[in-house]
Amino acid sequence: MTDIPLAARTGRRARPSKFLSFAVIGALLAVLLVFFVLPVVWLLLAPSKTAGQITHDNPLSFGSFGQIGTAWQHLFDFQDGVMAHWLLNSAIYSGGSLILTLAVSITAGYALALTNFRGRKTLLTVTLVTMIMPQATLVLPVFLELNRFHLIGTVWSVILPFSFYPFGVYLVYIYFGSSLPRDLLSAARMDGCNEWQLFTRIALPLAKPVVGLVAFFSFVGNWNNFFLPYLVLPDSDQFPVQVGLNQLLTSTPSFNPVAGAGLDITIPELSLAIVVAILPVLVLFLFSQRTLVSGMLAGATKE
Repeated sequence: MTDIPLAARTGRRARPSKFLSFAVIGALLAVLLVFFVLPVVWLLLAPSKTAGQITHDNPLSFGSFGQIGTAWQHLFDFQDGVMAHWLLNSAIYSGGSLILTLAVSITAGYALALTNFRGRKTLLTVTLVTMIMPQATLVLPVFLELNRFHLIGTVWSVILPFSFYPFGVYLVYIYFGSSLPRDLLSAARMDGCNEWQLFTRIALPLAKPVVGLVAFFSFVGNWNNFFLPYLVLPDSDQFPVQVGLNQLLTSTPSFNPVAGAGLDITIPELSLAIVVAILPVLVLFLFSQRTLVSGMLAGATKE
């Protein structure tokens, strides 16, 4: 009786396993293509066609550049150019809250990581609990608080709640707690640096990666926020672009035949509005990839 070589036996067993792994990967890629890639491609191509072409032509076909210009004109002529106001409002809300977020998150994270004070552990626990709570759970108390201080309908009714970012505090806390050398701080104290100088001249310059990470996540979250501005801003001219898209949707005859009758807002204009709304975040992501990678890897290794 002859023995079958081990390599031959393992090779025969490996082939079905290898084929199965390729089949699973192919199935996952197919699902990704159908449910994620194709809708994005359709969205990018929709402004190049008329509403009738979208209904009857190939969904993934390209129309014309002239139709993109027509959709652009109709979009920015809607309600005397209110789309430009919505984009400007989003920039003001997101940018203003970003400044406050960085000022609070960096200082709070530094204090929690490198200083000792009464109630430090309690404050850290509250930060962690708040971080994992759904944002919708805080909308009602925040609304009542803003109403108590007569801030409803003002810029501050959006900027102040947006500035509350416990996840940013936790990221900075993790970074300073794991990556900032204590010996460096001790040496600086021996050279006569006070706590403020330690923070501004040593800790802050070394924290650029995590600052960029917090800034990106905060800006994207604020830019895409819909629920809170929808509740606290009664005037259409004050809407950010995400809330404006909802109003634009109700003015599209395909979704609201009564309110959208007689308007030039159809599916191509609505698709173009969505692309324009996400374009600032996309540009920010493309220009900040290196900073994001550095921030995500910050504190992952120690020399």
